[in-house]
Amino acid sequence: MIITNSFIILFSFSVLLVGTFLARISTYEKISRISSLIALVLGLFGIISLSFRYFSNIESDFLMLKFKNWDIFILDSYALIMALTSIIIATLIVIYSFDYMSHYENQSIYYFYVTLFVTSMLGLTFSGNLIIMYICWELTSICSWQLIGFYRGNVHLSKANKSFLMTLLGSALMLVGICILYVEYGSANIYELKNKQISDTTALFLLSGMIAKSAQFPFHVWLPEAGVAPTPVTALLHAAVLVKIGIYSFGRIFNFTFEISQRFQEFTLVIFLSTILIAGFMALIETDIKRILAYSTISQLSYVFLGFVINITDSIKGAIFYILSHALSKAGLFLSAGIVEHNVNERDISKLGGLIQTMPVTSICFLICSFSIIGFPIFSGFWGKFFILKGALETQRIFVAFVAVAGSILTLLYLMRLYNSVFLGKKKFEIKEKTLSMVLVIVLLTLFSVVVGLFPEMILKLIKI
Repeated sequence: MIITNSFIILFSFSVLLVGTFLARISTYEKISRISSLIALVLGLFGIISLSFRYFSNIESDFLMLKFKNWDIFILDSYALIMALTSIIIATLIVIYSFDYMSHYENQSIYYFYVTLFVTSMLGLTFSGNLIIMYICWELTSICSWQLIGFYRGNVHLSKANKSFLMTLLGSALMLVGICILYVEYGSANIYELKNKQISDTTALFLLSGMIAKSAQFPFHVWLPEAGVAPTPVTALLHAAVLVKIGIYSFGRIFNFTFEISQRFQEFTLVIFLSTILIAGFMALIETDIKRILAYSTISQLSYVFLGFVINITDSIKGAIFYILSHALSKAGLFLSAGIVEHNVNERDISKLGGLIQTMPVTSICFLICSFSIIGFPIFSGFWGKFFILKGALETQRIFVAFVAVAGSILTLLYLMRLYNSVFLGKKKFEIKEKTLSMVLVIVLLTLFSVVVGLFPEMILKLIKI
């Protein structure tokens, strides 16, 4: 039997779907947990095998699988890096969930939606057709809606509905854009649409879905509200899956498929520069740990968008690199915050303090991940931001570079304020780090982040523009 890329990707999706199904139908919570984890590990193995074959030039065709006139799957370095990022972090989050979710009911529902969430994300990542991409897009919306409202209280359901409706509005506008493209060009296949020119109006419809999903201004208000979800879910939303979908689609559609006007590019720059500053200032005045980190996510995602909009080789490489580094570091931050909340049952930073004395490992991991998000040299976040800023300066966008630097200063201020309030100062709690698997996960995420920062070429050489 000859192993092909198409076989590997079908295998990965098959085991993920089986794991999703088993997690839902099982009446035993332990079986639900194990089914989800095994499916993700096998899926991860498949994506790693696919990456090895692609980057070793064993089989590196852009089109992987066709069905009649539809391109089902495509493959390039962009899709592979996004897929690897998502499934690695999702697997670690499921391991983290074993302890965090152990005392909650309805765990089969939780693991069902988490596994389906990741499966839908991978489907979107490898989609060779805009319609298939949109179907997977909406599946992620349904999963996030159910997971945000997992606790099923009135407040949780209200916040979940708000998040769902906000992203649904953007998705509806995006669907209009896809329909216009299909009518105009007679195809929704990404390969066949390469280098086609699209109007500003069509591009705006598509952009609306992307910025709604990635919580950019003016659609940013839903993401901080999603903090009512269990912490593993918020980490999944912010680091691995949901908000990264808008970014991925922006790059796939506007950088690697269609030609857009200069006027539209400048318009998007205004949105993303505004988001960096608005979200940064909001994070400075918040006192809830998860809301501070949510505003941080909103702000940091704008840097990735900037890299794509600047649209030269260095800036695009920086954007893709920062997708990975931000995912690792932000997952580390959210899951560290989850350990704090899980042990002390408090999220208000004004009521916390001195936790470095009782939670030293969590404290160190949080600090290192913060340094990465801020963009300190040698930490992984530095390289992504460096190449994005380099691209801005090379294209004579001095104001863009100035705002990006100002945003990093804001990041420094709100994350150090958060760290100081939670981990330094007078000790207010005596609770220890008693959740071994949860601590192990944040240590692994921190180590991955450090390695990527110390050896950036390991990732940069894989990014083929």
